[in-house]
Amino acid sequence: MLDQTLLPLSLYHKAKQLVWDPRDIDLAQDVRDWQRMDERERDIIVRLSAQFLGGEVAVAHDLTPLLVAVRRQGGLLEEEMFLTTQLFEESKHVEWFDRWHSVIGAPATVAPSPPYRQLFEVELPAALGRLLHDGSPRAQVEAIATYHIIVEGVLAETGYHGYARALRDHGLMPGTVRGVELVQRDEARHIAYGLYALARLLSREPALWDALMARLNALLPLALEIVSETFAPYGDDIPFGLDPGEFAAYAGEQFDHRLSALERGR
Repeated sequence: MLDQTLLPLSLYHKAKQLVWDPRDIDLAQDVRDWQRMDERERDIIVRLSAQFLGGEVAVAHDLTPLLVAVRRQGGLLEEEMFLTTQLFEESKHVEWFDRWHSVIGAPATVAPSPPYRQLFEVELPAALGRLLHDGSPRAQVEAIATYHIIVEGVLAETGYHGYARALRDHGLMPGTVRGVELVQRDEARHIAYGLYALARLLSREPALWDALMARLNALLPLALEIVSETFAPYGDDIPFGLDPGEFAAYAGEQFDHRLSALERGR
């Protein structure tokens, strides 16, 4: 029988209840707002959205080995069930950002910065791909730290804040704001699972804390560099009055929140 008290199964049930379809989001007002925005405003939103699209493609590609590792290591069915919803949702996020670029008529790619390429083209696939041949608790800890804590818990959360400050706070592109909010709602469940899985692994092998911290400390600077590089092309005059310092601080706060949650569970 399934254990209905377990967090992963609760997250699974929420995923069922909160299903949404990217095709249902009305972007008509967004197209009109887009046409009224100036070139620099459009440019920073394209930069942000293209980074999200590339990141969502990467995580959709790379998640499956975690499900395989949980299964092989005798993980609970409840965790496997949740991970199937995360796979579905990552694909849906790809669909959402792809549709956004298509409907808005914006370029779907920008030249990725070196730290972005290092995180999404090297660190993420290496950490998750390793699980296909090494499903050890250490490998799982390092993969989850990369995926759920750094990519989702720090970098994506900071990106959502960027949409809110640029668009929501200026009354622009309501469909875009809604779509991003729905993506963020999904990702909150993913992060919650990541924290749960790390706590489970660390409770069994407390010595893995050092490996976790080494991984997080190695990747946090990359995430902060990606945030900084997003603003670099605009000099001191950032579109929408955005403040790079605010976003660097926000990213650091998201990291501290995740770390504090893990420390409380030790």
